[in-house]
Amino acid sequence: MENLLTPQRMRSLLPAFSLIVILGAIFWLNPRTMSYFGLNLLLNLAIPIALATIAQMFILCVNDLDLSLGGFISLTACITATWLQETPILGVAALAACILAYALMGALIQLRNLPSIVVTLGMSFVWLGIAVLILPTPGGKSPEWLRALMTLKPAYVPLPIIAAVAIALIVHFGLMRSSFGVVLRGAGGNPKSVRRAGWSLLRIKMTMFALAGFFGVLSGMCLVGLTTSADANIALRYTLLSIAGVILGGGEFTGGRVSPIGAVIGAITLALAGSFLSFLRLNPDWQIGAQGAILIIVLALRAIINRGAGKTS
Repeated sequence: MENLLTPQRMRSLLPAFSLIVILGAIFWLNPRTMSYFGLNLLLNLAIPIALATIAQMFILCVNDLDLSLGGFISLTACITATWLQETPILGVAALAACILAYALMGALIQLRNLPSIVVTLGMSFVWLGIAVLILPTPGGKSPEWLRALMTLKPAYVPLPIIAAVAIALIVHFGLMRSSFGVVLRGAGGNPKSVRRAGWSLLRIKMTMFALAGFFGVLSGMCLVGLTTSADANIALRYTLLSIAGVILGGGEFTGGRVSPIGAVIGAITLALAGSFLSFLRLNPDWQIGAQGAILIIVLALRAIINRGAGKTS
């Protein structure tokens, strides 16, 4: 039994434990949420939050931090609700350019050895400024195919749950189980060894930032598909939510230690906390407080586990 409850395994189970606790509390307070419709309503925004969290996870995996992700997702949402709806070719080209810009931002950070916090903070104003130019006032319209996709009603299991499982498994096998994924994570854990093995840290950094941009684009598109319109400020909160989701899911700020499955679970936990309080028609300010409290509690439990592991070793 002792071998089954090692500190490492307990830390890996913390994200699932936090999700079970908050889901159990929701079901206990309101049993009507324990249904297809209730779960679909609670997890309404889980898909874009999960995609944003995965995007941030790629940045954290190479020991960087992205403070522009919320503004970037807002920009892609504005492009989706305008250019992608009105002129699809221009919209696709603009979204592809956004991913390329993210890769170039990673190259700049690597080549000039700049602090990612400073660069991404500056870029957040760039993304926001372009978003305002594209969509000065809230509006636009979701493409019909995107709206239809995001409002699918699969049998038995709500779409957000299916999408969350698919996202977690695809990224998990790509990053954690593939040989190239080992190299990508190694750039955050031991970059000197990766360089000595002949891999280019510049290409790895650009790849990780491009992947972050790709999932950021998907997050913005899904958000528009759910809300049917866009706003230059629609996803600014996603910056802190994505960081909290990665850390809640067992990720670390350094060392390339991340968990795609844990990150998605963390994102769903935060989405549940926000959606449930909104479902109860409470002040939106309480949503931020509840999400912060969950993160603090989980981090405190992780610290207790780590301290216990240190005493036993």
